[in-house]
Amino acid sequence: MKKIIITGVLGLLASVFVGGGEYLLHYDPLARFADGGFIFMQGIDEQRTTVGHFFGVFGATLYIVGCYHIYLMLCSANKRAAQIGFFVSAFGFIVGAVWISSRAHISALMQLTPTPDITHLIELYELRYETLLTVVRVTTLVLSIIFIWLTLTGRSNYPRWMAVFNPFVLILLSFVIYVITPELGKHLMPIALNVSFFIFFSLSLYSAKTITNQRQ
Repeated sequence: MKKIIITGVLGLLASVFVGGGEYLLHYDPLARFADGGFIFMQGIDEQRTTVGHFFGVFGATLYIVGCYHIYLMLCSANKRAAQIGFFVSAFGFIVGAVWISSRAHISALMQLTPTPDITHLIELYELRYETLLTVVRVTTLVLSIIFIWLTLTGRSNYPRWMAVFNPFVLILLSFVIYVITPELGKHLMPIALNVSFFIFFSLSLYSAKTITNQRQ
């Protein structure tokens, strides 16, 4: 169980570091996230994006360890399915690390006066890097489906109620909060995935510690 706790803590730290980095890279007090393109990045200074870049990139490496934690918690229900969940989610976070490493660059482009060349570079960025974000979303959905299935069997290390708190639903919750309470939601929207995994790993560690206490 010590391995489960350590990997869970590292997964939690990943959500903190990447969430902090992404907040520095993305937060816009005007909440222009729905305006299209990358206009919400205008006005973010280079020192802020540089710090956010390093927090995000180095923190993203810890998410792979967090994926292993999820595997350890699920494997007693179905080892093969848990392995698939691990490889799919680890692949997604590796791609996500590449994506977040690009954000400081697009932020720098958004501070420049628009020209045909700058516009072309932004279009290329959308094709090359926003596609990677779609991969992250799809792999998170796949992980969540596997998680729900194995958790509901009752044979994993998770209580069945944890199925509700899967990462994909928690991401959607950030969007709901933004619609209902924009002043709060604008702080969650730029880091929705990391907020969801912070909650998820917190509850996962609680479940792991509960199992440990029951076995003592």
